[in-house]
Amino acid sequence: MTRSFLFVPADSEHKMQKAADSGADALILDLEDSVTSAARPDARLLAREYLADKENVWVRINPMGTDDALLDLEGVMPSAPAGIVLPKPRSAAAAIELAGLLDTLETQHGIEAGSTRILPLCTEHPEALFTLHSYIGATERLAGLSWGAEDLSAAVGASANRDAQGDWLPTYELARSMCLLAAGAAAVPAFDTVFTDFRDDDGLRRYAANARRDGFSGMLAIHPAQVAVINTAFVPTPAEIEKAERIVALFEENPGAGTIGLDGTMIDRPHLLQAERLLRLAVNKKKA
Repeated sequence: MTRSFLFVPADSEHKMQKAADSGADALILDLEDSVTSAARPDARLLAREYLADKENVWVRINPMGTDDALLDLEGVMPSAPAGIVLPKPRSAAAAIELAGLLDTLETQHGIEAGSTRILPLCTEHPEALFTLHSYIGATERLAGLSWGAEDLSAAVGASANRDAQGDWLPTYELARSMCLLAAGAAAVPAFDTVFTDFRDDDGLRRYAANARRDGFSGMLAIHPAQVAVINTAFVPTPAEIEKAERIVALFEENPGAGTIGLDGTMIDRPHLLQAERLLRLAVNKKKA
């Protein structure tokens, strides 16, 4: 299970090499927003070379429907990236179109069929908020859903997306919640968006803790210094693991029970499902 995805500009060999030592569970080589159009041809070559001997490195291509998207894919697929981060989709139709291109490119380059995953940034276009149900059953390549506020706020003409305390304004809190719900409906993990102030460790720690509390499986990072805080936040604490183990044990001892008392409160099957999920999370993090 991936806790941290670290964005790295694909036009900077130095930053890509530095990112390899960040401890991130996955890297995202960015060919979109952080790379100018003029720099993309060279960035594709750098990304292709970097991918050749790396594991769990993804590539953010340009939006489907642009000339750059196909050039990005043709440039990096020979080195078999772990997945493609899909920006600004209006619906799952973009992911389905991308999946079709990946079918062809995997065959062309001798890559295992279906091995290249897709992670859409599913709220970056206003229309996308009304089509999130379309990800249900859209493609077996779907590795999760994440979201973004910067492009969304630009699209609606907002001057800010956070309030004075740094909390999301209602439009973006809605987008965050809708991403989480859409991922749940599609039975894939949800990954929270970036925390943009990479110097604010305390703020990041609170944000990441809230993300795990709310149900996100991990989050995106924009600076190597954020990775350790994020990774720690998405590991269940010993106390959480101990309580989850007690809940599971109680239901195993009482297989016919619908509700059981624990520490003065009543717990039921949803609590069991939450406990089982947390224990799976703990096992996966230990393996990572």
